[in-house]
Amino acid sequence: MAKAVFKATKSKSEANFIVELDEGDFIFREGDLGTEMYIIQSGQVEILKRQANDEERQLAVLGQGDFFGEMSILEDLPRTASARALSKCRLVEINGTTFDSMLRKNPEIAVRMMRKLSRRLRQTDALLRDVLGSEESQVPEMPAPEVRPTGGHAADKLVHEESGMELHLAAGEETTVGRRDPVTGIDPDVDLTPIDSQRSISRRHATLFRRGGKFYVREEIGTMNGTFINEERIQTGVPVEFKDGDEVRFGLVKTVFHAA
Repeated sequence: MAKAVFKATKSKSEANFIVELDEGDFIFREGDLGTEMYIIQSGQVEILKRQANDEERQLAVLGQGDFFGEMSILEDLPRTASARALSKCRLVEINGTTFDSMLRKNPEIAVRMMRKLSRRLRQTDALLRDVLGSEESQVPEMPAPEVRPTGGHAADKLVHEESGMELHLAAGEETTVGRRDPVTGIDPDVDLTPIDSQRSISRRHATLFRRGGKFYVREEIGTMNGTFINEERIQTGVPVEFKDGDEVRFGLVKTVFHAA
């Protein structure tokens, strides 16, 4: 099938292509052959899947910083869904020759891609279990996604003093901190999007957890702009204790921890 035609202008900048689209333009259609993936610089893109009745159903809405079409980089297979601009958009088009360079400069993209593929595998495994009516399937077993209680524990919280916003920790032992990721479908327990005007926080930035009455923070792999306790940067993957009254900074967002 020929590649879908869309109204867009491309201007080459170094090894990348900038693609500008109007509302309603298709970036690609389901079944097209493609060798590029895209990162959204501005605007919104919807991902559509054709149903049995030939109607298209919206699977996701992606915004600035999100990526799509990555399967064409990994495998030479037809597009499994369509992508259409919901508004005027500016995209970075990445082909195979620039993919390696992109990952070196922004490792968070690789981490998010692995999380997305892992989530797809878990969903496929769950579907096979349901279809086969068995608790065991031939797909290699993957750990089930952790389910955390919602609602939080009112006594333990992070306070963003600049805005006065209170961010309550989850009621369970662990609390994820970051920004909602429509690409992977992961929602952090503490979403800092409203107070991260400079988009300095990674999608899955850090995890806070309780152990024996103490509190720790662990920066997640792929985090770009650091995590700090009282202005001291912590190492990725290494739990660091923090206490009542300590400043905990995620990227450029400063909060103060208040324990029960």
